[in-house]
This record gives sequence, structure tokens and C-alpha cells, in this order.
Amino acid sequence: MTRTLPARTTLATTAALAVTLLTAPAATADPGFGQCTFSRTNHKYTGTPWALQRVNLDELWSRSKGGNTRVAVIDTGVDTANPQLTHAVDASLGANFLPPKDKKGQPIDRGNAKGTTDTVGHGTRVAGIIAARPMKGTGFVGLAPEATIIPVKQNDAEGHGTAGTLTSAIRHAIKEKADVINISQDTADAAVPDEDLHRAVNEALAARIVVVASAGNDGLGGNSKKTYPASYDGVLAVAASDRNNERAAFSQSGDFVGVAAPGVDMISTVPKGGHCTDNGTSFSAPYVAGVAALIKAKHPKWTAREVVAQIEQTAERSISGHDRLVGWGVVDPVRALTEDDHPIETPHPDPGLTHAEAPTPAGLTLGETPRERTARIATYVAVGVAVLVAALGGGAVALRDARRRRRGLRGRG
Repeated sequence: MTRTLPARTTLATTAALAVTLLTAPAATADPGFGQCTFSRTNHKYTGTPWALQRVNLDELWSRSKGGNTRVAVIDTGVDTANPQLTHAVDASLGANFLPPKDKKGQPIDRGNAKGTTDTVGHGTRVAGIIAARPMKGTGFVGLAPEATIIPVKQNDAEGHGTAGTLTSAIRHAIKEKADVINISQDTADAAVPDEDLHRAVNEALAARIVVVASAGNDGLGGNSKKTYPASYDGVLAVAASDRNNERAAFSQSGDFVGVAAPGVDMISTVPKGGHCTDNGTSFSAPYVAGVAALIKAKHPKWTAREVVAQIEQTAERSISGHDRLVGWGVVDPVRALTEDDHPIETPHPDPGLTHAEAPTPAGLTLGETPRERTARIATYVAVGVAVLVAALGGGAVALRDARRRRRGLRGRG
């Protein structure tokens, strides 16, 4: 059965309490990966996704693989039937906070009580970006492949997630001693939720838990507004970047944005097995949550503020300081794990960069298919051969002329 999730599908009926999953309009990074089908014979991505190609994984994992860290994925559940997630998820720590009935009194298909069913596929993709285990036949793997996922289900495709269920989910993550919490959701229409959600976030921060949240996908046309819980102080709000390290056109802007991370053509795991691609800050946030898990594993005594500041300080910048499009820059996992001699509390401008205007947002590119890549490489080869032939031909003519001149000089002498 094909499952798709439209951009910013509202998942509740009361605007002030509605919670939205943050996916952007679908793009196709590879033929066959345009739609997510949930089956054991689903497409397997055989290459290495671009978001991983930008990282020297060997160097990164020589510093940390995220072992002994717990990352709570507060989402639509995490399907452990995908073999890359079977051993990444600890179901004994999971929970399901969807109500048993909807507002009309109709039963809700809640799945199991431990959050390890996912009929939407959103939470399964989020979890894969964080901690999918390596598997033969695919270059896709989570950034923190030894971290443990706590599956916390509090949302679905029918609109049953609320700020209240999100609050309960955060408190469950605290109880289960999460090191990092990933929230790839926000309240609908950027509505300020009940203060209890804010209190739950502060409780997590007080427990030294790093809270990572998606910035939002309403950035087209330069739209800028706060989203929650991403806008709360202490939460690391993540925007989406593209292959050029520029803000994806759909990505939310604002002073609350902390960093950006890949969010276009994001390959990840889906229920049952295999992979598919998707766009959105929903998939930028877990990229950063994975980096946070790596840092927490290496520096278990660092506070949440110190982990966040480390990620922000080592991000790849286009200007010297912070800007409203990509925050402190695009996350650099290797720098975050290597330039870490001592913790810092607050990022600071980079004196090596001169002040410049913030970059303009990039258009939403749909990626390069294998066919396009093959055609591009073939063009490069053809041009290269033509240049080489021309160079050899020119060299031959020059050599012939030189020999003629030498023969002429000898005859006149």
C-alpha cells in the first residue's frame, strides 16, 4: 500500500493544539524512490545518499558512534520490521500516547502500546537518519549507528496528535533517561501552545537532555514566523539546506533558527523494509540529533547547552555570525567531533570570515537522478576526449614543423 504525506498535514482539529508533521513537497532523488511503499520487497537504495557523502564517516566514527546514548523519536512511531532499525530501537522504552478514541468517539488505530508501529512512515524515516544500522547492499546508514532509539508515538495521519500528547511524550522521554529528544513537528499555524508544553521542554533541558526540533516548512516567499516547540529557548531549531549548503526554499526562517542541515532528497528507512526519499525540516532535525548523540556519547558530562553550542560553533558558515536563514550555518559533523577540546556555552562569530549579506535561499531542486548523472559524466568524458585529441593533434603539428625547421637549417649550413 502506498503511503504519502502531504506538506504540512494538520494532525488535529483544534488550531491552538494541532501538531503538524514537517515534510515538504515530494522530490525524486532516484527513479523508484518518488513514493514510499511499505513492504518487505520495497526498494533498497544501493548507493550512498548525498547527505552522507558530504561527511567523512570513517573519521567521524573514529571519534564516536553514539554508543550508550538514547535518542527519543517523538513522532508517528518507529517500525522495527525494517532490518536497519530492528536492533536500533529499544521497544521496552517505547510508549504510545495517541488517545483510544477521536473527538467523535470513534476508535483510533493506535498500533501497539510501545510505539513500534508506524502507518505513516514519518517516524521510521526520522529514526533511520539518526541511528539506522549498517546493512549490506546499501550505503545508507544513520549518523549515530550505535545509538538507541526510544520510540514515542503521539501522532498519526488522521490528526490525533496534540500539544497535550506531545507534552506527555516529552515527559516519557525524560523518565526513560533520553540523552537527545527529536521533535520533527510543530503546532499548526505557528500557534503558541499551552504553557504545559513549554514546562515539559524546560524539564527536559534541566535534565541535561538535548532537544532538537524542526524549524518548519512555511518559508516559501520569505515567510518568517516562530514555530513551536522549535522557538523555545534552549531548543535547537533546525532549518533545511540543499546540496549547495544553502537554505532550501521551503525552510522556515527566523532568529530562532540555530543551524541548518540537509533536508532535500533525504533517503531513509521506511516501514517493513527498504528506503524512500522525502524533503523537509522533519529530516534535517534528525541529522542534527544524530550529531548530538555522537557528542553526548563522547562527552557524557556536557550539558544540553554545551552540546548545542558545539554544534552551532562548528557549523559551516557563509557569514561570520548568525543569520535568520540558516542560523550559525550548516552542521559539520566531523568538526563538531574534532574541534571539541573544551565545552562552550555560547557560539561566537568567526573572525576568519568577513561580514557579508546572508545568502539568498536556493530554489527547491529535485536532485540528480542516476540517468542524469550518467549523462553528465558522459558529457564530461566526451569533452575531455575532444580536448585530449585536440592537444595531441596540436602537439603533432608542432613537432612536425620543428623537425622541418631543423632539416632546413642543416641544409643551409
